[in-house]
Amino acid sequence: MEENQRRGYPDPIRPGHTRIGWIGPGIMGSPMAARLISAGYRLTVYARTPSKAAHLLRLGAALAPSPADAARSADVVFTIVSRTSDVRSVLLHPSSGALASLPTGGVLVDCTTCDPALAREVAAAARARGCWSVDAPVSGADVGAREGRLAIFAGGEEAVVRWLAPLFDLLGRATWLGPAGCGQSAKLANQVVGAGSLMGLSEAALFAERAGLGVAEFVEAVRGGAAGTNIMEIFGERVAGRDFAPGGFAEYYVKDLEMALEEAGVKAGAGEQGRMSVAAALPGTALCRQLYSGMIANGDHKMGLHGLITVLERMNGKREGN
Repeated sequence: MEENQRRGYPDPIRPGHTRIGWIGPGIMGSPMAARLISAGYRLTVYARTPSKAAHLLRLGAALAPSPADAARSADVVFTIVSRTSDVRSVLLHPSSGALASLPTGGVLVDCTTCDPALAREVAAAARARGCWSVDAPVSGADVGAREGRLAIFAGGEEAVVRWLAPLFDLLGRATWLGPAGCGQSAKLANQVVGAGSLMGLSEAALFAERAGLGVAEFVEAVRGGAAGTNIMEIFGERVAGRDFAPGGFAEYYVKDLEMALEEAGVKAGAGEQGRMSVAAALPGTALCRQLYSGMIANGDHKMGLHGLITVLERMNGKREGN
């Protein structure tokens, strides 16, 4: 088969044959892309800051000057960027966006946490060009990305999600949740769970310390009980050791919670701008958003999600270094 002949969906995915474009080699994207390269797939990478792609280039990836160039000969294009506006730009820009050059049959896979309405818009635009789109945001932090243990929330055509299984299986466990936008809605719900769990972990660690307990010992004791969670496994030791290096930035968590609250605020029957009606009161999520906004106000926007405890400490009169 000639190199310029279309191969995408439903041609079987296999190493050395399927060509992959990758947009966004950040904290999560870089280890995810590295796992695909290690499995034998050829990647062409676009990075807004090219130095962030250095590790992947050493592994054998090629560097593209634009999202369109990353997609030009790709069968599958992954994106994992920062915000909804970034997703719109790298995918839908009329000249430099990935969809502008993606060959017929190509598949876009967006792993960013973004607006479900945009996921539906991207899916419609892809189908109009004879391509496909799957919204597939991920959860599991940096450790899950490195170890291939991410939860992947997939929305789109079920058959296309099944077709992507050889790639998804290298990254974690994918679950098809419904048509376009459902993956993003599931991720927002996941963030609601995570925010509540992180708030609980932070308050518990603060309480344990004030009660004279060793926080590390407390975390170890809790692991085997009913309060033990994946959040505790991923972040418990980091909180105890005051290691707030990001596995995901606090500023983006605020963005995610704001999107969840915005979706929940759509009244029944409204459905404006392609939005589904959720109409749900989420008081706990609103409180978590307020606390995380406190991190931003304190200048800790680049701190990890588990840095939430620093807000509670400030509320209780403690400052860093005290």
